[in-house]
Amino acid sequence: MSLSLAQERVGSISDLRYDLEFWIPGALTDPVTGRAELRFEWSGEGPLLLDFASTPDRVGSLRVNGRDSVGVDLRDEHLRIPSTLLESGGNVVEIEFEAGDGSLNRNEEFLYTLFVPDRARWAFPSFDQPDLKARYSLTLHVPGGWRAVANGAALEEVTEEPAPDGPGKTSVRFAQTEPLSTYLFSFAAGRFEVEEAVRDGRRLRLFHRETDSTNVARNLDAIFDLHATALAWLEEYTGIPYPFGKFDFVAVPSFQYGGMEHAGAILYRASSLFLEESTTQAQLLGRASVIAHETAHMWFGDLVTMRWFDDVWMKEVFANFMAAKIVNPSFPELNHDLRFLLAHYPAAYSVDRTAGANPIRQSLDNLNEAGTLYGAIIYQKAPIVMRQLERLVGETALRDGLREYLATYRFRNASWPDLIEILDRRSPLDLAAWSRAWVDEPGRPTVTVDIGPVPRRGREGDGAGQRPRVTVSQSDPLGRGLVWSQPLGFTAVTAGRAITTDVRLEAERASFEIGPEEPDFVLANGGGAGYGLFRLNPETRERLLKDLPAVGDPIPRAVAWLSLWDELLEGTVSPTAFVELAERAIESETEELLLSRMLADLETAYWRFLAPAERASVGPTIERLLWSSLEMAPTSTLKASYFRTYRRLGLSAEAIGRLEAIWREDLDIPGLPLSEPDYMGLAYELALREVPDAEEILARQQERIENPDRAARFGFMRASLSADPAARDRFFESLSDPVNREREPWVLQAVGFLNHPLRAEHALRYVLPSLELLEEIQRTGDIFFPKRWLDGTLGGHASNDAAEIVRVFLDERPDYPPRLKAKILQSADMLFRSARLRG
Repeated sequence: MSLSLAQERVGSISDLRYDLEFWIPGALTDPVTGRAELRFEWSGEGPLLLDFASTPDRVGSLRVNGRDSVGVDLRDEHLRIPSTLLESGGNVVEIEFEAGDGSLNRNEEFLYTLFVPDRARWAFPSFDQPDLKARYSLTLHVPGGWRAVANGAALEEVTEEPAPDGPGKTSVRFAQTEPLSTYLFSFAAGRFEVEEAVRDGRRLRLFHRETDSTNVARNLDAIFDLHATALAWLEEYTGIPYPFGKFDFVAVPSFQYGGMEHAGAILYRASSLFLEESTTQAQLLGRASVIAHETAHMWFGDLVTMRWFDDVWMKEVFANFMAAKIVNPSFPELNHDLRFLLAHYPAAYSVDRTAGANPIRQSLDNLNEAGTLYGAIIYQKAPIVMRQLERLVGETALRDGLREYLATYRFRNASWPDLIEILDRRSPLDLAAWSRAWVDEPGRPTVTVDIGPVPRRGREGDGAGQRPRVTVSQSDPLGRGLVWSQPLGFTAVTAGRAITTDVRLEAERASFEIGPEEPDFVLANGGGAGYGLFRLNPETRERLLKDLPAVGDPIPRAVAWLSLWDELLEGTVSPTAFVELAERAIESETEELLLSRMLADLETAYWRFLAPAERASVGPTIERLLWSSLEMAPTSTLKASYFRTYRRLGLSAEAIGRLEAIWREDLDIPGLPLSEPDYMGLAYELALREVPDAEEILARQQERIENPDRAARFGFMRASLSADPAARDRFFESLSDPVNREREPWVLQAVGFLNHPLRAEHALRYVLPSLELLEEIQRTGDIFFPKRWLDGTLGGHASNDAAEIVRVFLDERPDYPPRLKAKILQSADMLFRSARLRG
């Protein structure tokens, strides 16, 4: 789907409506069949192209404006309708077809659609572009005993009597929707349980397959309450009532994403909603955030949709930006500035520091590459930029501008320049120029700080005394001469006491006085608002490596931690020094959010930057620290954080013995109840460590699992965990068949096991063929799959040999698709750095 074709069609098609009907069989071997009736106004010339990624033999019949037996001309994923059959004005096209399974996500007991970004064409003939919104009428025929949900409300449900040789059918007719883009049209059906609640006079329904009734009961009120809170907040903020009538959501086992914002029928990964007793604070926050994020999409993305996927970031940035605002009141005990810092900056930096960095807003000539636009720059950097925009124009001006934007383009499409034009009228600033540096270009500035005294006059004007002066400089590491306008909070730390001065960096260099006394050190971004590579001078770096835990304020302490992580990656802090700091910092850290970040970074440094001999040397000390911290932790969420890190890092005989005793239920962890997924995780880690009875542990764990969806996933994993290298090789080879990659979350976890650091030497053979599969994976997989495939493949490697395979692969393919090359460079960045540092 080219941009030129999309623009041509949007100029000639209007008042588009789909009447769709699907027959879903009980057996996976039988095809889903369908009927589509498209009604639209037409003012174009030449043949009309419908999008359908299929073959002519899967089109049963085609009628145009009542004319039967129209010849099927289907090629290059377009069904061509001759202009001689079309009329200026109203037209009706009727098609019977066999639906492709690629975007239907069929399982034995349930099915759900996922059409983002351009996958509706895989399932039915359509105009599969975001700026041809349409109203959808839908009827589903599903196996008896199945429940169905779609964007519109169910108007009628009829169940046939069971046939003598099998179950009957249930037919469900749904109400016509408000105007939607094809990627937002959706339905799901299967053996679901349905929970209902009423909040603020609105009925909410949850479709799920969770078999643990205790788990359902423990989470249900929170799930409904979080949705109700998000809806109420968004209605007040936008000034627009919820625009899509009914509000349902579906908890899908092993869903590809955290959530997907189908209007009136949101899909979630089941584990994102149903949290176990052994949950962490980060998981509680994550659930609240994903619910707020998907609910915000009802306005930002669904009500007003981008014209083209080059602006896909707009819907994601507003969903994330609003989610942070929504979630804050539900967690009054948390430091939300700290949360925003840790939730967004590390992930954004992980891409922006790489040779594959991309701008927030990217050009897109064809929708077949739309999936490559997604990533941390959209989801994490863009909210940082939006927060800076809010500070530039003011909270009230931004809110009022967004209200005008939503009201002006309600049920229509808009672009980033449309919004900037609205906001420009409310601000004296040149927002278009500001946007060029932050939105249209990749990368981050490098910021350095110099501290020096300047004369300070005494009372008598004698020039007595000195007052410290800070000079801050920014530079463009890519040599474009860009200057990033942004707020910075310079924090002066003296004897652990932090004083932050807010300034604005508008040019390449700025200086200001601090004081009155000379500080021990200064953090260029101690307030946490700025974005960039903030280099530490040698004195500050050494001081923080010794005294970081003594920095009293959590924001400067977190900024210092992130800066030291950057210094590790830049090669100015050794891995050993960083791990030693992590041990001291974790032992004394009181902020659970920051502790979670420290544990994650410790885990990365342990596996990626320490050689095996170094891990063996420091591992027992780290294990003792984690276990003692687990025992002393005052809350179950803290205990869960320590336990999961201990489980993933433990390598000594003592640690492995303890993990096996916990798995066998011979050892309890006081204050930390373990769930079925926890025991599955223990079995995975024990198998990776190739304990003597690993196969018996896997077999026993398979028998233990009560939830059928989790049992199926565990069964899929077992070959990737085998101690037999030949079995792992056969499993990897099986992934070359797209059919074996259909359960993407399962595949990604298994690829991570295949390439685990403990098996990296053998897994070196998987690196090149994994890279060779990438183009096919991009064509056949969902939007996040290519990058996550790369992360799973390269994430366990740290050797020069692995890094060289990636470099040679790219060097030998100078014409490789640029967006996929960027994804490789993003995923390989840590490999390149770890190989260099360990070398």
